[in-house]
Amino acid sequence: MAAPLVEMKDVSIAFGGVQAVDKVSITLNAGEVVGLLGHNGAGKSTLIKMLSGAYKMDSGEIFINGKKVTINSPRDARDQNIETIYQTLALADNLDAASNLFLGRELTNAFGFVDDDRMEAETRKIMARLNPNFKKLKEPVSALSGGQRQSVAIARAVYFNAKILIMDEPTAALGVHETAMVAELIQELKKQGLGIFLISHDTREMMELCDRVAVMKNGQMVGTERVEDVTEDDILSMIILGKNPKVAA
Repeated sequence: MAAPLVEMKDVSIAFGGVQAVDKVSITLNAGEVVGLLGHNGAGKSTLIKMLSGAYKMDSGEIFINGKKVTINSPRDARDQNIETIYQTLALADNLDAASNLFLGRELTNAFGFVDDDRMEAETRKIMARLNPNFKKLKEPVSALSGGQRQSVAIARAVYFNAKILIMDEPTAALGVHETAMVAELIQELKKQGLGIFLISHDTREMMELCDRVAVMKNGQMVGTERVEDVTEDDILSMIILGKNPKVAA
């Protein structure tokens, strides 16, 4: 068996004496989507922020491809090919897709000037791979739909060689068509071998998009189950009661 793409072992963090995450372990394999569910304050976002380098864990270990790593900052996370797509997407509304894709990492020509033509060509290439229907390369991203904006944010992560993608509520506030577009993007990323942590409140969506679901409550892991082994009611029971119905009492 190959080592998991990500393994977080017994990770913990406290804020002001409150144990936000308490000895939680979770794994993620290449080409897999693992959904993280739980009420607000359950600890799911905090757990993922330790992987993304936004928070420094108090204790525990993180392994990438079986190798122990230290992640103390977002730069450390990027060095491990971990990219995070937050709900806010962090896009510059007044710039077009290519300028957003390379924001802060612009391509330059031999004279040191920003090479707009090359950036546009590279954006066309990555978009053809991820979302062939995306044609609005010249428009500011403020003019794009929610699903198209997600496409830009995902393309940016993938272009810079993400192997591990963290997606925070990727379909929040999207319509049915837009949600379907993001679902297709996630399937495409899976095919390309990326591992994806997906944070969402939508249990039905998680059942459709994920291979496994992990439920947290009060900073602890209630359980991780394969989607085909549980019902939506099982997951809701885990979220509300903090008990895994698949584990005998």
